[in-house]
Amino acid sequence: MRQRCPWCESYPIYVSYHDQEWGVPCFDDRVLFEFLVLEGAQAGLSWLTILKRREAYRRAFDGFDPERVARFTEDKIQALLADPGLIRNRLKMRSAVRNAQAFLEVQAEFDGFHRFIWDFVDGRPIRNAWTTLADIPASTPLSHTISREMKARGFSFVGPTIIYAHMQATGMVNDHLVTCFRYLEVDALPG
Repeated sequence: MRQRCPWCESYPIYVSYHDQEWGVPCFDDRVLFEFLVLEGAQAGLSWLTILKRREAYRRAFDGFDPERVARFTEDKIQALLADPGLIRNRLKMRSAVRNAQAFLEVQAEFDGFHRFIWDFVDGRPIRNAWTTLADIPASTPLSHTISREMKARGFSFVGPTIIYAHMQATGMVNDHLVTCFRYLEVDALPG
């Protein structure tokens, strides 16, 4: 039996996410936007809560197309707030729309959001070597730096903890425990 990071072992949806997505270097702007929206929605909640609602978010947020989300009106936000498949928080919904607008501005300035975000790690994942879950930080000096830069560019719900979660999810850091079978697999991926 393969050894995994212990945080994912309780639910099949967690195992699937851990084994297929978490920590894989991502340079696809649409997927990066998806994680920004989902991680903003997660604030104060568990990631499991968000994973269970992911398909509802994909549907409601037009496949996480930032151009479409950036044009969401107040009426659309109200409709989203009535959707039981979503986290019905007005601030988080409005933040997703504002973040889509800021995302598009960064995309235009840097010829892709991925170029902007990955520049913080010189285009290569940070390879950590944690042995226990207690070793993994909730935020780092780098996530604080990225958070400040993103807030200055108009993003919201992008605090240092959310940004570090984004870095983990999109492979900017390899935070699989060294005992996890995915640690070496993820480390070998191009990034």
